[in-house]
Amino acid sequence: MPIHIDAAGTLHHDQAHNFALTCPYCEVLSHVTPVSVPQFSQLLTFKPSHVGIVYRCDACNAPLFLKFPVKMYGSTRVELSPSFQELERPREKFELTHLPDDIDKLCRETLECFSAGCYNAFASMCRRVAQATFTDLGEHGKLRMFDQLNDSREMAELDQETFNVLRKVLFGNDSPGSRASMPALDATTAGVLLEVLKDLLYQSYVRRGRLQQAMMTRRRYVGDDAATNVTPISKKN
Repeated sequence: MPIHIDAAGTLHHDQAHNFALTCPYCEVLSHVTPVSVPQFSQLLTFKPSHVGIVYRCDACNAPLFLKFPVKMYGSTRVELSPSFQELERPREKFELTHLPDDIDKLCRETLECFSAGCYNAFASMCRRVAQATFTDLGEHGKLRMFDQLNDSREMAELDQETFNVLRKVLFGNDSPGSRASMPALDATTAGVLLEVLKDLLYQSYVRRGRLQQAMMTRRRYVGDDAATNVTPISKKN
């Protein structure tokens, strides 16, 4: 089987040599090695629904704790599901330099929710970020962001169901009885929402701020060059 613990307490994983994670400590995509596996006898006695295994990051030697759902208890092995939960995740990062202060603060909390695996709280924070952005940019900015969402849909080839979830989260409202109520998110959809939100904010603020900053720098260089190359007018005797 792909992943199981045998009667001797040894973990067997078909993809063990290629099993790599982004370490939350050194933030390097590194191979990980199991260092602590539960005793087989203890598992059979208590039969927990999930099994925790401690791995070691081969890049920095930090301990990483993963939780695997149990698929089956047998007389000679415990079969585990290949889908696992990371109890510690790397912090998500985003360029916040050019964002307004209120949106900057909301974005930081939004990233914290995602990193903690609180995906429905993350969705609620995404809506707050979107609403704050609409207020800052105005109605034309909101329409422009909706067009950008459609562009993201085409570029990322999002399916209709995922797109509808993103649209409801970002462009829905919180009024009672609204048909655009907040949908529940799983880890995959939350990840897509995060990348789309990053792209929308980048297009609305970061790209504009960098371009304006670059233009100011260019103008300053041109002004300095012009001042340097001025030929003084000689005085007539």
